[in-house]
Amino acid sequence: MFTGLVAQIGTVERVEQSGMTDVWVASTFDALVLGESIACDGCCLTVVEARGGSFKVQASPETLRRTTLSGWKTGTRLNLERALRVGDRLGGHWVQGHVDAVAQVLAARPEGGSRVMAFELPAALAPFFIEKGSVTIDGISLTVNAVEATQFSVALIPETVARTTLGAKGPGAQVNLEADLVGKYVARQQQLEVGGLTEESLRKAGF
Repeated sequence: MFTGLVAQIGTVERVEQSGMTDVWVASTFDALVLGESIACDGCCLTVVEARGGSFKVQASPETLRRTTLSGWKTGTRLNLERALRVGDRLGGHWVQGHVDAVAQVLAARPEGGSRVMAFELPAALAPFFIEKGSVTIDGISLTVNAVEATQFSVALIPETVARTTLGAKGPGAQVNLEADLVGKYVARQQQLEVGGLTEESLRKAGF
């Protein structure tokens, strides 16, 4: 579990194919533990090796299909966050690191010192988006400014632009999207009730 508060920007050192896709990332994290989870551009990945100032993670074909990881190469800059510890401050929102979809940046413009960015909204994710709700973009916890049928927008403050990679992306760039976890459960409950199903009826049926 993460909060969507980027700790630092890492850089892909190399990508190797060995059945799995192995990615070495340079960072300034210390005391990394094998098996711990790190969000890399919003993808929850497992540290399988660490040495010096670098760590290695692995991606399965499913991860390559559902995220931007297939486009990572030497020099790619990544937003990094270590997993939340019990007792840590929850400054963003609950983020699982389970990317729901890849979306394109549609537009970006300055507005009063901030940078407003518009993104495409995949139809399957639309039920989970509301104005002033939360969204994770490339591992960053952000607030939805406005939402329409096929797109939504957010505003980046200067601190976010400086501490993450998102501000450097323009129209056509791809990003990882994770919809708000609470919104998913609310939408699922509504779907069950509209369909005549409830959690109680599912339990009685043995589910």
